[in-house]
Order: sequence, then structure tokens, then C-alpha cells
Amino acid sequence: MKNKKVLIIGSYGFIGTHLKNYLELKGFDVWGCDINVTEGVKYFRINTERPTFGSIFSNIFDICINCSGAANVAASVEEPRKDFYLNTVNVFEILEAIHRESPNCKFINLSSAAVYGNPKSLPVREIDNRGPVSPYGWHKLQAEDICTAFHDLFGIQTISLRIFSAYGEGLKKQLLWDIFNKSRQSDYIEFWGTGNETRDFIYIRDLVHAIYLVINNAVFNGGYINVANGTEVSIKDVVNLVLKELDWKGEHKFIGQERAGDPSKWVADITRLKDLGYEQSVGFDSGVRKYCKWLM
Repeated sequence: MKNKKVLIIGSYGFIGTHLKNYLELKGFDVWGCDINVTEGVKYFRINTERPTFGSIFSNIFDICINCSGAANVAASVEEPRKDFYLNTVNVFEILEAIHRESPNCKFINLSSAAVYGNPKSLPVREIDNRGPVSPYGWHKLQAEDICTAFHDLFGIQTISLRIFSAYGEGLKKQLLWDIFNKSRQSDYIEFWGTGNETRDFIYIRDLVHAIYLVINNAVFNGGYINVANGTEVSIKDVVNLVLKELDWKGEHKFIGQERAGDPSKWVADITRLKDLGYEQSVGFDSGVRKYCKWLM
């Protein structure tokens, strides 16, 4: 797939920025698309409120990767309408533009483990039932169904990647960033939950490589692939490791109260991803050290 023309929507975001740099190093002709003002030649600026994509896809792309949208569960609870437009409506708008203007363009939708909610068994497989527990999760589920529908009804080549807990340099939200911010504000920190909740983390370098493998090796049949490492890490261990790397000397506790929309335990079955050639290259401890070094 070298020298193929790729459009990254959300190219200024955390994942989009890393993905753009990675694919350019791999020899792809990468174009960006976001709400930012920039002087870049290979770049399309879209409207913040109601973006339109038809004119963008009058250009011919081999692949479109949607890294746009919101990835904030708490915000989706507070503003579900806004989250719906960012994570669901925009996916429909993109696919409608592809269908009308560039039907041979493959589409990669970055979905989320949030579609699973609280799985009945672990590790969770792509064929397991989806049961979101947040507006964000429901909107990601609806976006997946839209991708499947455009494949089944119109022949558009789509695939959805259910990304678990991505982290790394450049991330300025979610758990690791929250720990850092709290450590800078007080010598006593409180966290939601019990600390026994678990997540499956993937470092950004491994994540963008996984997307590269999907581009080259996956079948775009409207289906789904888990993107994670298949390793369950407790939130308690995450907090302790990050605070240690930050050399923080205060006290912290878990308040035992769950936050709305947060699932309890996650770990992915990554058989499908491994079948594409994926192997983890950055362990969690090493990745956290890299992230904390960037923070400092």
C-alpha cells in the first residue's frame, strides 16, 4: 500500500497526529483534515459545527481514516447531543460523501471498547454482545452500525477498530493525564472507584502500527477488530506507577464511588489483530515512563 493516497480526518488530534507522521514515514501520500487553521498544502479545513465532506471526496483517496470525534465519557453524559453529532452523525456524513463521490475509497472508523459496556466474560471478543453504559459508547455503537450498513447496502469497504485505552506523548485527557494534573495541584488526591477496575492499555506507537497493519492486511467487510494488547491492568496499579514516575510524595485514596458511564473491567481478545501480524513492542511500564518523561 505504499504511495497510496490517505486522508486522515482529525489529523490534529492525539491519534491523528501520530498516525499522520507514521504513515508518511511508511511512504504513504498523507492528507489531513481538521478544524484547525493551517497553511499546509495537503490539508482540508472543516467547519466546527456542521462539517461538509462532499467537496473533499471529489479528490480521489485510496483510504480514509476517521480519527475525529470526541473521546470523553463524562462529557458525553453532560452533553449527549454534542457527542452524538461528533461521534455518530459525522460518520454518516463522511460515508455518504464517500458513497457519492469516491465509492472505491476504503474507510477505517476508529471506534471504542466503550461499545462493550460491562462485558459478561473476559477477554471480550468482537462477536460478544455490545451493551454500552454511556452516551459515548452508544454513539460509537451507532457509528459502527452505520459503517456496516454502508458496506452491506452500498458496497463501501469499511472496518471499525475498537480501540481500548490508548496513551502516549501528546495525550492531554483521560486517566494518565488526570493523574498528572492532580499531582501538580495537591499533596492529597482522590480518585473515582475502588482502584480494582481494570483496563487494557496500548501505547500510541503500537496503536498506529496496528492501524498500518489493518490498512495492509485486513478485509474491509463492515466488521470490527479489537485494538489492545490483551493485558488487564488495574487502575490502582496505573495510579501507583504514574505517581512513582512523577516522583510524587503525597497521599491518595479511591473514594469507592463509580463515575457515571465508566465500566468496571476490560481486557480484549486480540486474536483478530494478531492474525494481521500485530505484536506489542512497548510494554505498559515502559510506555508510562515515556509518557511521564514527556509530561515533565
